[in-house]
Amino acid sequence: MPLATRFLPSTVYYGWYIAVACAVFSFVGVGVGYYGLAVFLKPLKDEHGWSTTIVSGATGLYFSVSGLAAAFVGPRVDRYGPLRFMGIGVVFCAGLASLIGFVDQIWQLYAVYIALGLASGVSTGVTTNAIMTRWFIRRRAFAMSISSTGVSVGGVVLSPLISKLIDIGDVRLAAPTMGLLVLVVAVPVVLLVLSPSPAQMGLKPDGNPPPPEPAVQRSHLLSEAWQTRRWQFREVRRTIGFWAILLAFLLALTAQTGFVFHQISFLEDRFGSRDTAAFALSVTAFGSIVARLIVGRFADMVDKRKLTVGLFVVQGTAILLIIHTSNIPLTWLLTLIFGFTIGNIYMMQSLLVSELFGMVSFGAVFGVVSMVGQVGAGGGPFGIGFLHDATGGYGIPFTVTACLAYVAAAVVLFARPSRQRGEAIVSDSLVAAPGGE
Repeated sequence: MPLATRFLPSTVYYGWYIAVACAVFSFVGVGVGYYGLAVFLKPLKDEHGWSTTIVSGATGLYFSVSGLAAAFVGPRVDRYGPLRFMGIGVVFCAGLASLIGFVDQIWQLYAVYIALGLASGVSTGVTTNAIMTRWFIRRRAFAMSISSTGVSVGGVVLSPLISKLIDIGDVRLAAPTMGLLVLVVAVPVVLLVLSPSPAQMGLKPDGNPPPPEPAVQRSHLLSEAWQTRRWQFREVRRTIGFWAILLAFLLALTAQTGFVFHQISFLEDRFGSRDTAAFALSVTAFGSIVARLIVGRFADMVDKRKLTVGLFVVQGTAILLIIHTSNIPLTWLLTLIFGFTIGNIYMMQSLLVSELFGMVSFGAVFGVVSMVGQVGAGGGPFGIGFLHDATGGYGIPFTVTACLAYVAAAVVLFARPSRQRGEAIVSDSLVAAPGGE
């Protein structure tokens, strides 16, 4: 029993405390890496005279290594639980984030970013999503909208904070401060609040059993039989839904992360100020918070594939419009609209995997999906940096990212469950249900 149970009101389902705790953990555990590295990009270029391609390449490796680590740790999270990986990994994240401030050679930059990607992949992403998948089924989208909000809060708070610290004492002050923040905030959450599953506390997912209605009236994807079924990975590989999720989010995260990590550099030229550009990234993150909480309220009741299509299309269109306008107020509005999509896209990745493959094998399946998505996320900053240096601007690179988002929208429509397997699950549920024949 977590120590926090002694102090938190027992009238509230403990899963909601878990959701808030995961949000706090992600605030620093993911926020420093996702948004912090974006702020560090241009100062590292300017201080050391490195090209956009070089610094973007290190960022790309961070994401790629993070994805590989997620694929490795995913099955082990299913087997051993997530907490040990979160605790150990986040301590290394804190130390490695601090070292960014002291690199002065390219090989050091790449070594630190690779190690940071390894620590981040082990401790975040798969672990927090696995916890939320176990604690919630019927309210999963809303719960994940809370838990994943911490990443966006990191963007709102950390982007301008890091930028201000760079102004005061350059990267040598900003990076160690961020490392200390990770340590102080994340470690107590893991040790005092988190619990890997409701079963270990004698609780049920969502806080109570499902309502007593015939199994045929509920989606078989939310049935206990479907959610607790253990998948062999060879079975997963035979489903069209798995490959559709894999490819769609590979394309989407390549586009999204590429734009996010070059957004400050791009907008600094338009606004004429790094602080203003960093604040624009905070606006993007704020939009992500608002939209995620709104979408989370109804996402459990709609077709998640179609919702994901809409998010991809809106994101691609926002990117196209940003590069084809010079109007400053419109740029701010489009930055906010882009922000509406980024957090929800990550959330939909988790929701689609958990809906199609359940909670028991979530870590193994999501680890692979996350790995491929993170490789794409790593390729995005590098690809945009390379095209920027080759073309002398962001027009062509950002147009490519928008097109990738549109293609992802078409691909994700194929993320359907196996019809035959679904019919078998429903049949079994009917037999087990009261009055079933």
